[in-house]
Amino acid sequence: MDAVKDLLVTRVGQVGAGALAVAGTVAASYLLKGGPKPIPLVIDPYNQTIDLGGGVRGCSKMKEFKEKKPLERISDEADTLYSIFLCGLKKSRNRKCLGKRAGPSNEYEYLTYQQVYDRARAFASGLIQLGLKPQPDTFIGIYSINRIEWVLAEQACNAYSMVTVPLYDTLGPTACQYIINLTEMATVVCDTSTRVEKLLDSAETTPSLKTIIVMDDPTSDVIQQAESHGIKILSFAEVEANGKAKLQIPVPPKPSDLATISFTSGTTGDPKGVMLTHGNFAAELGGFLYLIREILDFGLEDCHLSYLPLAHLFERTIEMVMLHGGGYIGFYSGDVAMLINDMQTLKPTVFPTVPRLLNKLRDRVYASVKNSTIKSCLLDWAVSSKLSEVRKGIARRDSIWDRLVFGKIQNMLGGRVKLMITGSAPIPVETLDFFKCALGCMVAEGYGQTEAVSGVTAQFPGDFTTGHVGSPFVCNLVKLVDVPDMNYLASENKGEVCVYGPNVSQGYYKNPEKTAEVFDKDGWLHTGDIGEWLPNGALKLIDRKKHIFKLAQGEYVAPEKIEGTYVRSQFVAQAFVDGDSLKMSCMGIVVPDAEVMALWAPNNGFPVDMELLCKSEQVKDIILKDMLEQGKKAGFKGFEQVKDIYLHPEPFSVDNDLLTPTFKSKRPQLRLKFKSVIEELYKKNNM
Repeated sequence: MDAVKDLLVTRVGQVGAGALAVAGTVAASYLLKGGPKPIPLVIDPYNQTIDLGGGVRGCSKMKEFKEKKPLERISDEADTLYSIFLCGLKKSRNRKCLGKRAGPSNEYEYLTYQQVYDRARAFASGLIQLGLKPQPDTFIGIYSINRIEWVLAEQACNAYSMVTVPLYDTLGPTACQYIINLTEMATVVCDTSTRVEKLLDSAETTPSLKTIIVMDDPTSDVIQQAESHGIKILSFAEVEANGKAKLQIPVPPKPSDLATISFTSGTTGDPKGVMLTHGNFAAELGGFLYLIREILDFGLEDCHLSYLPLAHLFERTIEMVMLHGGGYIGFYSGDVAMLINDMQTLKPTVFPTVPRLLNKLRDRVYASVKNSTIKSCLLDWAVSSKLSEVRKGIARRDSIWDRLVFGKIQNMLGGRVKLMITGSAPIPVETLDFFKCALGCMVAEGYGQTEAVSGVTAQFPGDFTTGHVGSPFVCNLVKLVDVPDMNYLASENKGEVCVYGPNVSQGYYKNPEKTAEVFDKDGWLHTGDIGEWLPNGALKLIDRKKHIFKLAQGEYVAPEKIEGTYVRSQFVAQAFVDGDSLKMSCMGIVVPDAEVMALWAPNNGFPVDMELLCKSEQVKDIILKDMLEQGKKAGFKGFEQVKDIYLHPEPFSVDNDLLTPTFKSKRPQLRLKFKSVIEELYKKNNM
């Protein structure tokens, strides 16, 4: 991402003052010719939902259906993950499907759809030779980064009615052990011997594990270590070759069959296994394709760079869409530092991403030009000019501003992106608007949960309004229910977001207590998110239910909302807000933004060293003042603002167990780590 920032700043710096006059002249000339035309509206921006009674709302596109009920699937030919892949196979049998590259100087090399089908069938046949049964209570673990063999193993399971159970490093060895034991898993497919060793470290406490299949050639040490535990080690190629010699006829699943168990990391306790059927995935595919069908016809020339973890449903949904349409997928090199190079080589047309990356990229761009009047003026003019078009539903990349300012960002992403989707967390309007201007394509924010496969709502193409996550997919309904403790009432169009439809899970594997907490008797998923219906019928996320706490005066505080506002301060990279039911105010732990501070500190007479910087009371007061100003702009009440803060030099991360794998704060761990610090802040402020 730093490479994108550097190239953009360089480009802006090259233009200079003279280009301002040129830009104005060219822009005026273009407008005299009639200007660009807006993209077709898929949905009326001012009438996005229909009221189905009882507080239930659906997408206004549901008016097209004879019965007002969620769409189960896009077609009868795509009712399971296996048949979804067959749709792509029919369209692109001998065309490229899955690709990888050996290094930064190499091009992508591909398997065709037919080769993927043949290899998946051979691998599944090899699994059956090992004694595994082709039925929906056979669980196959996949413990790997994104790569071709991950999808081959998944497609093998899909074709023979087996169930995938993704594992990932950041769950930790204890969680992986818990999942293996809970599912009584006998077989895990790993990418490297290193991950095999992690599984073998807990082999004595995972008696069901009998076979580990390694994508790379296993080392002799690993083979010997596994044998000592009574576990067989096989190479992926060996299993595939054995299966190829004795191919089995596919055993296609039914839509009601279990397809995967996706374990959510959570912020505390054991992970919960979300059970998702083939029918759940088919419904999600239908909802997604209906969302984009009138503006983007995904097909044979479309491609996607797979870099977001395949263990999560957001990435798997995007890949499902690509494989259904006959497009192709290239896997990133395995190193995030190589991501831009991978994108330039692959030239994807679809770019799913997360707000964390986009927020920081935008902030760096603005921070890097703020000391130059010309650069700042040019960038502001470019954004405001293109934003006026965005507000009219226009998305393009042939304006003067694309040539002078934004072209480099587009080219760094390969120059072909026609859809960028962001999800997993809220994103500020200004960040979303910036990328709508910079990329000149459809940029949409979506909202969803693992329990509903991935997407629940999204901004439809042509929707030029902002500040919301759009309307429901046509595959599900949404309603808001009262949360009286937080003063959110459905009668006032505010409440907890609940989801119903064929894309919604039936619950958590072997966990009836947690299932009953989240899924009610009528099948509604209670998300824990607080939403508001806007006057135009779109859904806006405004709060979280789960992490609220009460202060001494009886006021409830939702810390995630406060933290989300405070990180808009240029000085703040991360924030953790906590309170005490015996105290009247909140306190905060703040991790300063290292890159911003490195530029700011020497220009203001402060040390660059982060440890020394965080000990400065003067620096703390400056950052606190800016945070409080951000809170004031957001309309925070007095009790919602922090009374004091502590500056912490080390970022919260997955490695130090303060963030989940999806970069959400682990609040119990943060509270425990900073318990004494927060107590000291209360004492210091005589509270």
